[in-house]
Amino acid sequence: MCLPSNNDRTSQLRYAWRWCARRFPHFEVIFIKVARPSIALFAVSFALAQCIADARASEIETEHLFGFTTGSDVGSLGEREFEGSTTARFGKRTGRYTAGEQTLSAEFVPLPNLRTEYSAEVVAHDIAGVNGLDNRRQLAIGSFSADFRYRLLDRATAPFGFALGVEPHWSRIDDGSGARISEYGADLVAAFDKEIVPDRIVAAFNLLYQPAVSRAKTGGDWSREATAGIATALMAQVSPGVFFGIEGRYLRHYDGLCLDDFAGHAGFLGPTLFVQLSRRAWVAAAWSAQVAGRATNVPGRLDLVNFERHQVRFLFGMNF
Repeated sequence: MCLPSNNDRTSQLRYAWRWCARRFPHFEVIFIKVARPSIALFAVSFALAQCIADARASEIETEHLFGFTTGSDVGSLGEREFEGSTTARFGKRTGRYTAGEQTLSAEFVPLPNLRTEYSAEVVAHDIAGVNGLDNRRQLAIGSFSADFRYRLLDRATAPFGFALGVEPHWSRIDDGSGARISEYGADLVAAFDKEIVPDRIVAAFNLLYQPAVSRAKTGGDWSREATAGIATALMAQVSPGVFFGIEGRYLRHYDGLCLDDFAGHAGFLGPTLFVQLSRRAWVAAAWSAQVAGRATNVPGRLDLVNFERHQVRFLFGMNF
């Protein structure tokens, strides 16, 4: 680029501005020819901020955005989707403990704002030397479930999104111990979410209640338990279709359905990643570590009786 021959600084800057504007039409370019480093640094920072602000962001859908938290979106009318999730739970106070679930699901949206999903689960356990649990190494069919979620408020027309969900299930293997049982339960959730910055940052909040009754295959009395708590998440779109954020959960376990026989509590915290691979396919991953908690009448600052030290989840889905 050749500048005018005269020494007028204003004319030179005006010429440089026009030259940059012709060659970079999609975002604003700042050209400052000064000696002060502080002003130059400000100019560079401002230019980068303009580029980031002008980048296109994808519309946010919270149906599958989080790892352990539920969003209020339920999909479009007539949408069909195949989904899978792999969850690994590991770490007790003593011995070796690893448990996992592989779930395959079929989702359908038969009515506006109503999402239905039907799932089958395979479970695996590798337990050795854990206090209170039998040594076990097995792979078995675990449970069958149906998930119904109805959206009452849409973020597009209301201050926030709000949905209620219920997931009844029947299990033949205990998630924690791996023992053969017959269990009937349900996962109930009230899901709220709101876009803090439209198409950029979204926050979600859940109220959870998970009651269950079970009986060992070898006979005996029916046992009752429940888990209640909250979950929250914050996700930011760092690139079109790519979200990164953090999730936190606080869970309380009870040896009864009416939340009257407290057994222990745990707090989990960890990162979450979501990637929209294409218009029809997506993947997500999350890791949660127990950072606080305690079991009733058991020494130690964490509850490693009713919960695990680490929980990891990988999810994927495809529309068809």
